[in-house]
Parts: sequence; C-alpha cells; structure tokens
Amino acid sequence: MSVRGGIDICGVGAVTGYGWGLPSLWDGLRSMKPAAALTQGYGGSTSGDTADTAEHCGWVARVPDGGDPVDGRGRFSRAMRAAAREAVDDALRRGWQRGRRVGLLHAVVLGEVDLWKDFYLVERGDIRARDYLALMPSTPMSTLMQEYGFHGPAMNVSAMCASGNAGLLTAKLWLDAGLVDDVVFVATDLSLTPENVRHFVRLGVTVVDADPLDACRPFQEGSRGFVMGEAAVSFVLSRKARVPYATVLGGAMSHDAYHATSIDPEYSQVRRCVSEALDDAGAGADAVGYVNAHGPGTRQCDATESALTEEFFTEDTGLYSVKPLVGHCQAAAAAVEVAVAALGYDRGFVPAPPRVAQAHPRLRTGVVDIGDRLTLKSSLGMGGHNSAVVLAPPA
Repeated sequence: MSVRGGIDICGVGAVTGYGWGLPSLWDGLRSMKPAAALTQGYGGSTSGDTADTAEHCGWVARVPDGGDPVDGRGRFSRAMRAAAREAVDDALRRGWQRGRRVGLLHAVVLGEVDLWKDFYLVERGDIRARDYLALMPSTPMSTLMQEYGFHGPAMNVSAMCASGNAGLLTAKLWLDAGLVDDVVFVATDLSLTPENVRHFVRLGVTVVDADPLDACRPFQEGSRGFVMGEAAVSFVLSRKARVPYATVLGGAMSHDAYHATSIDPEYSQVRRCVSEALDDAGAGADAVGYVNAHGPGTRQCDATESALTEEFFTEDTGLYSVKPLVGHCQAAAAAVEVAVAALGYDRGFVPAPPRVAQAHPRLRTGVVDIGDRLTLKSSLGMGGHNSAVVLAPPA
C-alpha cells in the first residue's frame, strides 16, 4: 500500500502490435525486435495518389485482428475491453479489493476509425441502430461499466499524444478529491488507416519505408522520425493495492500555446511542466534515475528532451525511449511507456532498444537495470500538450 501520497498501479493490461495480452508486450520488448511489420497498403506516398500506393507495403505496428466478437464489431472496442479486462483480472490476482466507487477513464483521440470509414464509404450510413450506437465513444465505456458493475464517474480524456499521462493525472485528481475509491484507466488508439498514416508521412514525422530500428533512432544521429503503432493499455489505480507494480507520485501538465505541431523553441512551458511535476511528486531531481522519454525520434523532440534532461538531472540519470520497438501509439503512447516502466520495477529491468548510431551520452540501451530510483515519464502531444509523471518503485 502506498505511503507516499501517490496512487498505485496494481493491475496492467495491454494489446499492442506485438499481440493481445501483457505477455506478448513484454516478450516482444525482450526480443529487441520492433512490433512493426511491412504491411500492404501503407506505402506512404506524399503525392496524394492513393491508388498508386494501395499495393505498396510500409512499416507499421498495427494491432492484429483478434479479441472477443462480443466486445464489439471493431478492433478498437475489442482491444479497449480486452486490455481493461486483463488489468482488472491482474489486479485481483495481486490482491486488489475494489471499493464501492470505481471510476473509468478512457484516453482516446480517434475512436473506431475502421468502422467510421466503413460507415461512410461502404455502408453509406445504412446500418442498424445498434451498430450505429457502437460508433459512439460512450458505448465501449458503458459496456465495460455494465460488465463489472462499476458506478463511479466515467469520462473520456484527450490530450493528443500526452493523453496517457493526462489520464493518470486525472485519476489521481479523482482519488485525491475523494470522488472514487479506485480507477480503471484505459488508453486506446487503433487509428492506423492507410489514409491517417499517409498524412503523418506528409507532415514529415512518420517513416514507413525503412526498418524501424534504422529509421527511428531517438537521441541518435540519423533519426528520421517514428514508425506508427497501435495499442490499448489499461491500469487499475488505487490506494489499496497489496502488491503494486509502481506508484505514481505526481506530475504536471502545461501547454505551449505556440503552434499546431511545433514545440516552442524557448522550452519555457515544457520546462515548467517538468519542474512542477517534480514539485508535485515531492521529489528532488537527483532522485530520478531515468527519463522515460516521449522520444519519437523527431529532431525537435530529441532536442527538447535532451536539453531538459541535461538541465534538470544529474549526469547519472539515464535516458531511454521504447518507441523504436512498440511504435508511436498516439493517444496510447504514454500509457504503453508507463506500462514498460511499471513492469520494469516489477521485474528489475527495462528492455530498451539497441543503439545503432552515435548517441546522446545518457542514452541507455539493451537490458537497463531499473534499480530503486524514480522515473520521470515525459510526453509531448501535438499542438503543444506537455506532460510529465513521476513514477516510483512500490514502497
């Protein structure tokens, strides 16, 4: 049980490009092989000629088909409920006893894109009422609440790529305010239609034409950006955990109010976010052993997080990003990366991607001994969303 005023992660569930279930994620990371695969239709033309690229393959870490058809027609709702179900089952096995008021938070930016695409282009809007309801963002939340008989508040959270951190901090606010006894938090993003991927290629941040470890090299020379991924990741959050994975001590959020895609080059609001996150967690910068970075491998994000790591933390603070392995999972990105850190505390190490080029001197690769120091998880969302959470090993 937490004694530090934070909230405990007492159950974890995951569906990723590695497959359905937490073991698939951990085994995939340990293999040091990216979840992405060459997939037909993702050739990524920047010319606008979609017909020309339909038969060409590109690298994406797409969640494979699967899940329970009872959970919905689309991969999105199936993955969301599968991840949440796995987290709840995991927490119960580890001794969690649910309270009277269990709330649900769902981090999402684009929901059910496959079904919406079919709704307009294939079915022409002519579907049954129950199938139309399945497109609503409230439906997977409602069905999950019904399945478990949860009666706390239920709400969607959206802060672009920072949505995972935003959801964790919202859960902590609910618990601090006494609105709930426990929170089930899920972050879901299964939005990799060829059209969506192609637009990120046009923005100059996504790479589909090269092996992920060669193309996505956070904090290394020659990085071209990120390979896109999908995921649904869930946590059970409580102050009544018996055997937690990790504790969320605190965190902060801010907004650049600067540009639709670019980070303010002054870094003032990102800097404030990191400083306030440490203050909220009651942690000194020298207690942080690792920065689990947003680390998408883009030039401006690498420069920003490198500068802040050097400014705030001591020379023995390591830096790593798992995006070369799991892909950039958009709304679920921060949640996937928090899950990796939490599992790392439980298992004693984090599998970080291999180094393939000259790198920042603090970059950690391979098997990283997590130890008992704190982890700062940063996440920078498109449009100026800044977030940071501070994680600790269980007390």
